[in-house]
Amino acid sequence: MKSRLRKLYAHDRQFAWNARIDHVRTGQGLRRCIRLRVWGAGKNSRMLQVDLLSRAARSAWGDPAATDGAYPEPKDVRAVIDYALGQGWQPDEIGGNFPLSGARHARELTLSDFEVTDLLQLAERSTSTREPAPS
Repeated sequence: MKSRLRKLYAHDRQFAWNARIDHVRTGQGLRRCIRLRVWGAGKNSRMLQVDLLSRAARSAWGDPAATDGAYPEPKDVRAVIDYALGQGWQPDEIGGNFPLSGARHARELTLSDFEVTDLLQLAERSTSTREPAPS
């Protein structure tokens, strides 16, 4: 399925962004995690990427992910863009990406419904380094 690119106008330019919903296992159960990607000068420009963990709490229904409908709103994307520009992101540069990590940026980049995390990247690394099951 092709992901939808959304538009946001800020800093006298148009940004394109998409958000992919995923889930990660934590000590609090399965949690919703969103991979947010933003481009500021077309598809070949330097991409901003950040993983956002939903702050939804465990409910009577079990894992937070079972009932969590959290998805970034334009105000969240704008806050991420503003923060990244302050950290040196140059959206006009060609190629590559500008990652925001939980280890380096979670304390400073605060959003009401999300926190910056590295859990999705860690989960991806652990599954990509596993040896295939014997046939």
